[in-house]
Amino acid sequence: MRKELHDMYSSLGISEQTAKFGEEILDSLKERFEKIDEIAEINQLKVLAAMQKNQVSEACLHGTSGYGYNDMGREKLEAVYADIFHTEDALVRPQITCGTHALALALMSNLRPGDELMSPVGKPYDTLEEVIGIRPSKGSLAEYGVTYAQVDLLPDGGFDWDNIKKAINDKTKLVTIQRSKGYQTRHTLAVNEIGELISFIKNIKPDVICMVDNCYGEFVETIEPSDVGADMVVGSLIKNPGGGLAPIGGYIAGKKECVENAAYRLTSPGLGKEVGASLGILNSFYQGLFLAPTVTASALKSAIFGANIYEKLGFNVLPNSTEDRHDIIQAITFGRADAVEAFCRGIQAAAPIDSHVTPIPWDMPGYDAPVIMAAGAFVSGSSIELSADGPIKPPYAVYFQGGLTWPHGKFGILKSLQSLVDNGIVLW
Repeated sequence: MRKELHDMYSSLGISEQTAKFGEEILDSLKERFEKIDEIAEINQLKVLAAMQKNQVSEACLHGTSGYGYNDMGREKLEAVYADIFHTEDALVRPQITCGTHALALALMSNLRPGDELMSPVGKPYDTLEEVIGIRPSKGSLAEYGVTYAQVDLLPDGGFDWDNIKKAINDKTKLVTIQRSKGYQTRHTLAVNEIGELISFIKNIKPDVICMVDNCYGEFVETIEPSDVGADMVVGSLIKNPGGGLAPIGGYIAGKKECVENAAYRLTSPGLGKEVGASLGILNSFYQGLFLAPTVTASALKSAIFGANIYEKLGFNVLPNSTEDRHDIIQAITFGRADAVEAFCRGIQAAAPIDSHVTPIPWDMPGYDAPVIMAAGAFVSGSSIELSADGPIKPPYAVYFQGGLTWPHGKFGILKSLQSLVDNGIVLW
């Protein structure tokens, strides 16, 4: 390590031993990082081609107010998303407040009383439990007479084909497939795995709607779930596709009828996609999308670096240090609450915003246990930015993700390790 770089790390609280350990790990990752850069290049060209095809112009960046009629920039942005995801249509709006809202919107607009929702990949992410009604909540799908069926993954993480087949019945209207692991210690689903699952389901019931929760997965591979049969892919703009610049928003891309249903639910019957002002943030949506492939690549490098660091120290990491990546999340199981908290304090201390703040666990809405979150972000809650979080309950795992630039992601991991060293949890 050059002396100038060594001195910078030292001035920011990274000990010589921690920095040296990180450099030793990095030496083994050059080939993997080159492959990530190649995927980013393909996805960058995909985004560029979609923007050029739809003739995005300077006028598209200005946006509208009021009702938002004839918002050319909004309409072209949705066409760009549809081209990137190879779908018939897309809904991309600042009025979609977060990923959970996007998923709830997709579900509630395409399910009717008497229908059944089925998950063939086990329990969904915590915040969806109240949307579905697994945990009772006002306005849940259960309150509207939508039933729910679930088939857990097998102990080895594979699909339980026999029980999935048994679970599909005349009432099964929509199948929800969560690509990422959420607060679970299962592997993230590869796009080809999702395609295999969708094909199996469609062979049993061709008219069932297959929706994929694509959060944290966009641009990690060169194809998306919509390329392998998904009727809807759903995500948040303050994750991968917003590129760190989108200040809010979500998207639903898929079959025209599914997207149209979602638009009528978002605004009102009879209005649909025709209204919804973009309020001057289209510039951030377009530019963030343009940067998203390379920002996602930085987050992937950070996750892989973290996996190799903590696996080398003897902790259980998922994915492990050599596995292929299908989302940007890195889970690290510490088995003790103080380690989760120390890790998050290190990530917070590495942030450009609120680095002086100490994160503590709290009872967040939608979760069944106290959650600690480290996120010194330019956009509040943005998990494409350097962040970490986890529920304070067994097995005491932390979930690390993001990093708008690779150097910042690298520093964040080193700072988390330094926090564990300083608290006597990792001993040199």
